[in-house]
Amino acid sequence: MPAFGDHVGRRIATTRKTKHMRQIDLARKAFLSLATIKGIERGARHPSDAALEAIAAALGVDPTRLLASFTGTERRVHAALPGISASIAGYDVPLDPPLRSLDELHTAVSDAVTWRLGAQYGQIAQHAPALLSDALAAFHTAPDRRAAARLVVGAARSADAVAYKYGARDLSARLIDLMRWAAPHTEDPLLTASVAYVRTEIFFIARAHEAGVKALEAAVDAAPAPTDPQASAARGTLHMRAAVIAGRAGDADAADEHLREARQLSEDVPEGTYLGTAFGPESVRVHEVSVAVSLGSDHIHRAFSIAREWAPSDDLPAERRSGFWIELARAQLWGNRFDDAFESLKVARLIAPQHTREHPWARDTAATLRRLKRADAESLDNFVGWLGAT
Repeated sequence: MPAFGDHVGRRIATTRKTKHMRQIDLARKAFLSLATIKGIERGARHPSDAALEAIAAALGVDPTRLLASFTGTERRVHAALPGISASIAGYDVPLDPPLRSLDELHTAVSDAVTWRLGAQYGQIAQHAPALLSDALAAFHTAPDRRAAARLVVGAARSADAVAYKYGARDLSARLIDLMRWAAPHTEDPLLTASVAYVRTEIFFIARAHEAGVKALEAAVDAAPAPTDPQASAARGTLHMRAAVIAGRAGDADAADEHLREARQLSEDVPEGTYLGTAFGPESVRVHEVSVAVSLGSDHIHRAFSIAREWAPSDDLPAERRSGFWIELARAQLWGNRFDDAFESLKVARLIAPQHTREHPWARDTAATLRRLKRADAESLDNFVGWLGAT
């Protein structure tokens, strides 16, 4: 076991130094003793799951960045799901007043959005039940219901990312219903458009792709005119999502038309996060790969053409960047580029370990590569074991 301690300790020390933190600073932020931090960093002590999660939280990274085989996050997420469910059970029933002010809740929801975009699902799971409860309590008691309703939408969307990624499909659907209930109270049609974007998850799960395309096209028609970057981004994200789900429906013409609309809207919109969703020229290119893969193996040349000339920059959220590499790996598998597919999966893991681990296509691609006995067998076996794929 010394190698385990040495490995984790070195990663913790390296990450700490990049954050310009002293050992005493890390100890204080992680609520651990200085002796514990020193012992872990030099490999003399093995961090418990709780200690590793506390250190990771203090460093602002996911625990799997410090230890790739760490599974404490998965346990923590599944342990949190009943609490998330309970927190929204009586969403329309006024209960106790919130424990936090609207300003405090705004900061907490902003943190949750950051964690979602960074694919730090363990962080979301830890805070989601209390955050949802407080946001709903604020909605029922705050003088400004519009601001409180925005907080409900933001908290529910972050919690939904956890529920959706970890297979709690019924809970995900309930959280989306909560967003759709709260959105009209914000009196913000752009936020309503962003909720329509999230709602598409339901159509993906049910494989109701044609219905999903129609729902998104109706949302585009209802969205405000693209007169500023926010409004352009709202429409653009809907077109990106519509392109992917049209691809899943096998409608290449509709997918291409939605991509053209998204590309045109992105021309005057700087890459960024708008109402919780990334949009801009890079995001559209990522979705071009998604559409190629969604249309099937006959269209993978489109994904290869993009990947030859371009890769997503660090300006994009980690979840979106890792998704690009996971989908590219799927195309590379279909194109018999087995070594490239494995390399792409490893890049995805490096960017967003939790997202990669819970992505069904990552598991399917890795498991297929192993069945075909392609790529380095030992490394691939280890990777498949980490994913929990079969």
